[in-house]
Amino acid sequence: MNSNPMPYRKASSVTWVSMLARLMALAPSIIFLALLVYLAIAAPNLLELSTLNLILKQSIPTVIVCLGLATVVMAGGDDVVSGGIDLSIPATAVLCAAIIADQLVNHASALPWALALGMSAAVVMGLLNAVLVVLIGMTPLLATLASSVAAIGISKVVTSSRRINVDDSFIIFLRDAQIAGVSVAVMLTAILALIFYVAIHRTRWGMHLQAAGGSRDAAETSGIPSRRLLGQAFFLAALAGGLASVFVLARGSGSTPGSEENLLLEMVLATFMGAAFSPRRVVTLWGAVLGAVLVSLLSVGFKSVGVDVFWTGCIKGALILLVVASAAYSNKLAN
Repeated sequence: MNSNPMPYRKASSVTWVSMLARLMALAPSIIFLALLVYLAIAAPNLLELSTLNLILKQSIPTVIVCLGLATVVMAGGDDVVSGGIDLSIPATAVLCAAIIADQLVNHASALPWALALGMSAAVVMGLLNAVLVVLIGMTPLLATLASSVAAIGISKVVTSSRRINVDDSFIIFLRDAQIAGVSVAVMLTAILALIFYVAIHRTRWGMHLQAAGGSRDAAETSGIPSRRLLGQAFFLAALAGGLASVFVLARGSGSTPGSEENLLLEMVLATFMGAAFSPRRVVTLWGAVLGAVLVSLLSVGFKSVGVDVFWTGCIKGALILLVVASAAYSNKLAN
């Protein structure tokens, strides 16, 4: 009979480590849900139909940029330094919004021409990020941070660092139009999310993209061009930023310098918080969309109970640190 207690102790230690890893992975979701419960109690009108409709409308730009970021993460892996990350999507959205607003208001351009110029800027941003990361070999975090700073600088030049109010009929239509009580902008965003879902999960290209993000070496061994797919993901993410710009204009009735900061916070928080809703704790499109809506609910809730906007930003920043830190620590424990 073996009286050595070491195997039992080793198994017990592994069990506790596994439980701790799961607890750390769930910690952000638990805290996030606790905040939502508190806000629902402190502001009962938060769950009214009219407020929920407002939350959905407010979340639209965040939802769209999250679709772009989720695509890049799925193509490059969930390592925030060496994997897939694109911090320039909100800056791209603000740059495109600035160009569109400037053309409509200051140059009296037709809407199609203004939209074409705005989307051209998004195309340039996507190509720039793809070249920096795929061809030159820069770290995605640094490459997209640099391109983000450049885009913000150009948007300030375009707008002279001033707000541009937009009263174009199409922008107003996106802001106010409803069908059967549902915002047209929400419907269009749902269609866009469905298009992303089909492209990522129901096409051969999307399957290859996910395989490349899961294991680049294995993908290359199987003949999947992971580097090319990553470049295409950056390009698609920039296009998402360009599309988001139209809804940025609609939500704010114009272009406002500096709005990319809050959009960046919400994009990162929502995308990686959405991973908590995945059984495998990985970034997914639907998780990112749900995370964006919940983050918007959080913002509206804090405003309803009178929390200062600066404290709201601090709370979002703290939640981002918690999400990233808990994911890193739980992975460390699991390994």
